[in-house]
Amino acid sequence: MIYASKISVSRGGRALLDDVSLSARAGEVLAILGPNGAGKSTLLKVMAGEFIPDSGDVAIEGRPLGNWIPLELARVRAVMRQDTHLEFAFSAREVVMMGRYPHCQRHTTAHDWDIVDQALQAADAAHLAKRPYPRLSGGEMARVQFARALAQVWPGDTQQRLLFLDEPTAALDITHQHSLLKMARDLTRAHRFAVIAVLHDLNLAARYADRIVLLDQGRLAACGTPAEVLTPDQLMATYHVAAECHTTPNGELWVHTRAAA
Repeated sequence: MIYASKISVSRGGRALLDDVSLSARAGEVLAILGPNGAGKSTLLKVMAGEFIPDSGDVAIEGRPLGNWIPLELARVRAVMRQDTHLEFAFSAREVVMMGRYPHCQRHTTAHDWDIVDQALQAADAAHLAKRPYPRLSGGEMARVQFARALAQVWPGDTQQRLLFLDEPTAALDITHQHSLLKMARDLTRAHRFAVIAVLHDLNLAARYADRIVLLDQGRLAACGTPAEVLTPDQLMATYHVAAECHTTPNGELWVHTRAAA
């Protein structure tokens, strides 16, 4: 569905990304992992069309990003960013409606508001609908922003959709971390979404991602299933930590890390 080929980005003489290639298919969750400064958010922005690389190309459905009209692109991909703050006193429901604007012709419709309410419900944020957005906690803002991204690419037609999540669980409690990623995974299964998420928690990635891309100093260190990527040797090489990786009785991978001796 989306393919990035030989992406390189440099700033101030430092390589943020160096010859990175990867793809994401409809029906899967792709997690991007790596240490701080590895280039995760930069790669996400390049793939979402928000950042032009120094070299390399990105294509959606075989069509280069440069050939997409911005409005057209906004109808097929949504981005949940790390920064969820907004100073204007919009209600949470109005913030989620912002996700519907690429689909509105001249004005919002009852159908758009229905999608907004469904997205709020899916993000466990329906009870926040009337509250002023700037007065929400960081975790509440994150859930509203997830609902906004959902509303932008809400299922309903035959077109495949892309959902980019940049550290979506950073401000969430444990319950909502699992809830958000489960919802993202369910979308891939039921509606042929492709979800690309930057994560830090290895076990969340192991549980919800179909494949993992591991970056290290702007380079692609590993790519594959959680079991293929999250190995003691790979985690020592990338994170410089000792790791024990176990498979639970229900088949899930569990990673325990500790400081290297």
